[in-house]
Amino acid sequence: MTATPTVDVHAHVLLPEVDALVAGLPGLAGAKALDARRNGPAALAVNGPMVGERLPKLTDPAVRLAAMDAQGVDVQLVSPSPSHYHYWTGAGTSEKVYRLANEATAAHCSAAPDRLKGLGLVPLHQPGQAVDALQHALDQGLLGVEISSHAPGRELSDPAYEPFWTRAAQTGAIVFLHPFGCTLEERLDRWYLSNTVGQPTENAVALSHLIFSGVLDRHPGLRLIAAHGGGYLPTHIGRADHAWSARRDARADCAHPPSSYLKRVYFDSLVHDPHVLRELVRAAGADRVLLGSDFPFDMGTEDPVGALRAARLPDADFHAVRGGNAAALLTKESS
Repeated sequence: MTATPTVDVHAHVLLPEVDALVAGLPGLAGAKALDARRNGPAALAVNGPMVGERLPKLTDPAVRLAAMDAQGVDVQLVSPSPSHYHYWTGAGTSEKVYRLANEATAAHCSAAPDRLKGLGLVPLHQPGQAVDALQHALDQGLLGVEISSHAPGRELSDPAYEPFWTRAAQTGAIVFLHPFGCTLEERLDRWYLSNTVGQPTENAVALSHLIFSGVLDRHPGLRLIAAHGGGYLPTHIGRADHAWSARRDARADCAHPPSSYLKRVYFDSLVHDPHVLRELVRAAGADRVLLGSDFPFDMGTEDPVGALRAARLPDADFHAVRGGNAAALLTKESS
């Protein structure tokens, strides 16, 4: 391992234990039907075999570590597949889901604790459980939790999440914002638009709620990582700044120009375009961008370091994004 390790902050684990827990429960069929409507039959026909081919990398730590070696990745921050969110469950089941997910992720990472760091889950649809779920994840030795961009009927600006944001800031826990599903529904049900358009849209909407509602003002210590480079927001932040300057309703709850908050959030590098990656580094700062691959899914990259190198960043910025920023973030103490 080099003096500065190469750290991938966007890597997933599949947890069959969680799937077994919810199998056959009322509500699962409806959730699957919603997912089918949002993605469309052509996408579903591809998704199943794609995940099947990647099961060893998603479940076997030894296979994961060999793949990391091939990529030149020293450390992964491993989060559950977003398919495990299950934001449709009742309170009793949702508690079982987050506990099992946290424990199973910790067990997976325990195979190589120096190289695999983990994140747990928080049931956003049960905001009263969010603080307990976060604490349970930390108690397992995980570094924080993964959340989606919203829950049914609730945006991340919802006051019900204030205790969660407070506790996350107090503990120094990492919060990884990774959307699952898109509220544009059937408009994106062909050509995999549910992912190619839906995921960047959800990232942008979620981050905008956190910025414009004042969540980031009230909790400046949050250690938030946005997947997929933050979606459309960082490269289109000028429109948000203009609205904040031109309209009193846009700045009613937001103390500073929206672009200033990009320097309070971390972003992964998974944008699939070296020019966009350079703009992300310019907009957020080289110290706020972290290497990300979406390991091992097909919408990720099998060569995250190569994708980063293609952006032709200055040497210091390249090494900061490659691992320096994440190594510092992952070693900060939480309490």
